[in-house]
Amino acid sequence: MRLTTKGRFAVTAMIDLALHSAQGPVTLAGISERQKISLSYLEQLFGKLRRNKLVGSVRGPGGGYRLTKPMSEVSVVDIILAVDEPIDATQCGGKENCYNDQRCMTHNLWANLNARIRDYLALVTLEQLVSNPKVKDIAILQDMRACKQPRETFYVT
Repeated sequence: MRLTTKGRFAVTAMIDLALHSAQGPVTLAGISERQKISLSYLEQLFGKLRRNKLVGSVRGPGGGYRLTKPMSEVSVVDIILAVDEPIDATQCGGKENCYNDQRCMTHNLWANLNARIRDYLALVTLEQLVSNPKVKDIAILQDMRACKQPRETFYVT
């Protein structure tokens, strides 16, 4: 199974949003600068995340995005599926037509792997990811690099 940049960037952006949400809505420009993800790509991802009710937008001065659920209720699988990223190691995309329009010999192996990956990603929450000290250290370095000067940190503990 291969996770594309869409899924990886969506999870990264959601971690960034969660880490910076204590001061209010977080701008996509800020996430873009810190994570080096193009703003137009983030707009596409956040449109999908908003439609799937993982984030909400706040308009006007001081606007941006915020989480719509507690971090403990947002799993990695929720994020990946919200941006239309398939979790599928089968050759046929789950259609069971892998070999001459029939199920191949290894279909069950890959289908079972899909289930295990999905189950694992469902257990990992945004709260667990942002509470990881290594993630916080990386976020502090990214903030310093983005601002070119140290400033107070504002992370969820």
